Amino acid sequence: RQPLMGRLVEKDDTLQDKTFKPERVLGHGDLIETAEYTIESIHTPGHASNHLCFLIREEKAMLTGDHIMNGSTVVIAHPDGSMKDYLNSLALLRKYSFNKIWPGHGGFLEDPMAVVDWIINHRLEREQKVISKLKNFSSVTSEELVKSVYDDVDSKLHPIAVWSLEAHLYKLLDDKMIALDKNQKIWSLI
Repeated sequence: RQPLMGRLVEKDDTLQDKTFKPERVLGHGDLIETAEYTIESIHTPGHASNHLCFLIREEKAMLTGDHIMNGSTVVIAHPDGSMKDYLNSLALLRKYSFNKIWPGHGGFLEDPMAVVDWIINHRLEREQKVISKLKNFSSVTSEELVKSVYDDVDSKLHPIAVWSLEAHLYKLLDDKMIALDKNQKIWSLI
């Protein structure tokens, strides 16, 4: 018997096990019904394209896996991770009725809508900081930019923070606010 998994891996995803063969593929809105619980799967791409959260209706609890963690924000690693998708997925969670978050990392979280709002605001504030810091450069690499955008984070974590920075940058590129020289991997404001 094979373990339960959310969704199949998307093309070009190098961070996940492509050999895994699920017994059942769950999609957005699918239900798992047991004698005790009704569990609804909610497709929440962002951290990963195939990420799912699970609403346990009877408990009014949202199992968030890596979508929301206690004690830290999640890393969004482009290309499988998408900041735009992540923000949209957070907004989607607001449409559900639940009163606690059971994250994949850290303890339970109460007042879930305040948690969701804090994360959305944190990400949007970081995006504004990216734009503000880009004004200091005519063009810049991600590795240079991370030092000023994540100046509030221990520099030992910058090699990981650059992944989320690039997720912000690719969102801004998609929003046509910045440009990327793909040959030199240099970012600039438009």
